[in-house]
Amino acid sequence: MKTPLTDFFDLRMPVIQAPMAFVAGGQLAAAVSQAGGLGLIGGGYGDVDWIDQQFDLAADTRVGCGLISFVMQDRPELLDRVLARQPRALFLSFADPVPVLQQVRETQTPLICQVQTFRDACHLLDLGIEVIVAQGGEAGGHGQGRGTMAFVAEIADEIARRRTDTILCAAGGIADGRGLVAALALGAHGVVIGTRFWGAAESMTDRGLLAPTFTHSGDDTIRTRVVDTIRGIAWPKRYSGRVLKTDFIEDWHTDLAGLQQDLDAQMRRWNNGIKNTETDVVAPFVGEAIGLIHAEQPAKDILDDIASSARDPLLKLRKVHPPSSGQPF
Repeated sequence: MKTPLTDFFDLRMPVIQAPMAFVAGGQLAAAVSQAGGLGLIGGGYGDVDWIDQQFDLAADTRVGCGLISFVMQDRPELLDRVLARQPRALFLSFADPVPVLQQVRETQTPLICQVQTFRDACHLLDLGIEVIVAQGGEAGGHGQGRGTMAFVAEIADEIARRRTDTILCAAGGIADGRGLVAALALGAHGVVIGTRFWGAAESMTDRGLLAPTFTHSGDDTIRTRVVDTIRGIAWPKRYSGRVLKTDFIEDWHTDLAGLQQDLDAQMRRWNNGIKNTETDVVAPFVGEAIGLIHAEQPAKDILDDIASSARDPLLKLRKVHPPSSGQPF
């Protein structure tokens, strides 16, 4: 399956594995890259020693790295450390990339930037960013509220209107070949997948969370600020995190003021829950696609399954859009 994304990164599949903090380490990123996708280490909140360890685990496999842009504002050494590892790509989210753009371009590191609004996407187009990810609100982890389908199509139309070579990827609610083909039909050149790889054999996810989480559907996820509050992480107000609903989340989702008042006790409850894998407390960052995932798989099997499950819908779309039409399939 060839698209501008596969050509740009020399991939077998137009699939980028999301750089999930605390989940996407070097082993997962390497497994995805070896299987023909683009694997990314989740640099998250900026433990530089941990990031180095994960690059070392990836060994000779070239992988990329994702960083939270607003974290770098207070820790500029993060970018230096990551760029020194010559990543296959740098994936930035949740803040304007302008402050670091020149430094990244001087190293010729391919840049992938994720956005949650059309306005932000237009800003990236103005900057000439190589790869833009349109993240819909269905995604696990942090984001905003746009629905993936209309959001991706709107940005695809803007790219076409400007006649640029910008590569567009879709994210949010995509876990199999049907989602990949749908993204291509909307005008994207590939997809970013998180939740499916959250359950990969090579992920750093607590293994005790996997089987209980796989029993849930997308109905059982929620966008909330509870997890950031309990962890004391000051995310910008525009972003919330989609997690699996647990008793703990439902206790506090509509009472953040009460959570703040009882924060010390609830932090102990939360930390004990993590330590003991208490599934009524711990709320994994998973998206609405969790209802499409039923078992742990190695990353290679996930990519093979995405490829095989794309065949039938791809054939149907080819009847509507013959290859000569210029569509990426």
